[in-house]
Amino acid sequence: MVDHPSDSHTIARYESTRGYTQGKRALGLTRDELIEEIKMSGLLGRGGAAFPAGLKWSLLAPARPSYLVVNADESEPGTFKDRQLLERDPHQMIEGIIITSIANEVHHAFVYIRGEYSKPARRVQAAVDEAYAKGYLGKGIFGSDYVLEVTVHLGGGAYICGEETAMINSLEGKRGEPRLKPPYFPAAKGLYMMPTIVSNVETVSNLPHILAMGAGEFSGLTGNADTGTFMTSLSGHVNRPGNYELAHGITWRELIYDVGGGIPDGKGLKAWIPGGASAPWFVPEEHLDLEITKDATAAAGSMLGSGAVIVMDEDTCMVKAAERVIRFFAHESCGQCTPCREGTTWLEMILRRIEEGQGRAVDLDLLVDVSDGISIGLVWPPKMTTICPLGPSAVSPIIALRDYFRDEVDSHVSNGGCPYKTQTRETSEKTSEVDRPSDKDLMPSSERGSGGRPPEVAE
Repeated sequence: MVDHPSDSHTIARYESTRGYTQGKRALGLTRDELIEEIKMSGLLGRGGAAFPAGLKWSLLAPARPSYLVVNADESEPGTFKDRQLLERDPHQMIEGIIITSIANEVHHAFVYIRGEYSKPARRVQAAVDEAYAKGYLGKGIFGSDYVLEVTVHLGGGAYICGEETAMINSLEGKRGEPRLKPPYFPAAKGLYMMPTIVSNVETVSNLPHILAMGAGEFSGLTGNADTGTFMTSLSGHVNRPGNYELAHGITWRELIYDVGGGIPDGKGLKAWIPGGASAPWFVPEEHLDLEITKDATAAAGSMLGSGAVIVMDEDTCMVKAAERVIRFFAHESCGQCTPCREGTTWLEMILRRIEEGQGRAVDLDLLVDVSDGISIGLVWPPKMTTICPLGPSAVSPIIALRDYFRDEVDSHVSNGGCPYKTQTRETSEKTSEVDRPSDKDLMPSSERGSGGRPPEVAE
């Protein structure tokens, strides 16, 4: 764990490192100049879709007023990078908000924070208050005539509100359900039906540094098509879990073994999820020496997504891991679309019965068939049958079971339960709900000591 100043979240500490100089400088630049600088930097959105940030700005419809919504609804399993940015360096994000707002003629920005992030929310609100007191937010920022109001809003704890249009609905006081695109692309019809930029915490946090070093230097940090650095939340069966800021282009082997310190107890690597629970899984035989870039990952049939990497060792029950992931998506489905609402629930029930020793030989084919009804063809990127990607993303574990771990599913069926349990088959058949391994028992050992949170961000 890297030491950090205990006052890193304060405005005094931020200004001691030339904080807010680029926010003030942005006032002297035109919209076209700011957009061109961000385009030249090659900055990709860090929220999951990896859409070019400068291009997104250029697509903003001309109608006014326009709005900015910073997406801090970090709710996907394995993600915790934004939490650290919010807690330890909120002023960096606020300066990024100022730059984004000036570039897009925004006079009211919102920070939408995950409902369970109470400490990050307090830190961000305190930082916003400090910025107002300094005259960096509010009426006449930095002594100019520019007005910028910032509102911090806590969500209700729904994962689906991380989807940009569901988040906009939530901000408007409606149910957190995604809107159909088209016509409701936020850049055209977003918050209050006005043009809106929705951007991730990490994305806007990069902006002060891009203006300070210049687009050319930022884009040259890695020498790859994916410019700059990226934050990854590394968790699971690794010796050194935590948040890491890395250069694009290193391999998965380097990330897991050099950065993460390898697998505890010298065990073998079985699989990993490369970009949050939504991403299709990777296995060492095919992907360990693959470069960590957007294009290389996409060509291999997955995505870097939210930057969350979850590592699983050789003793991991893949059926149980798949059930855990799909259980999350079934629980978090907003219920608006039938394939997602019904399909994810059926996937969860089938996987649970396989894990509990009641599986049938046809169940894997049934899982694939149900998944095909949610994401036609089971390809990546998925072919949508729903308004948002939640349902199609939920089938990623089923694809992994079909392609890499079919023998493990068959073993569950033939053995009458999970072969990774220590009890005998006779005991397993009589196991009650109370006796089954708890969620904590099934966590990686590196996470148990911090209540399931990675040690890097545990309080």
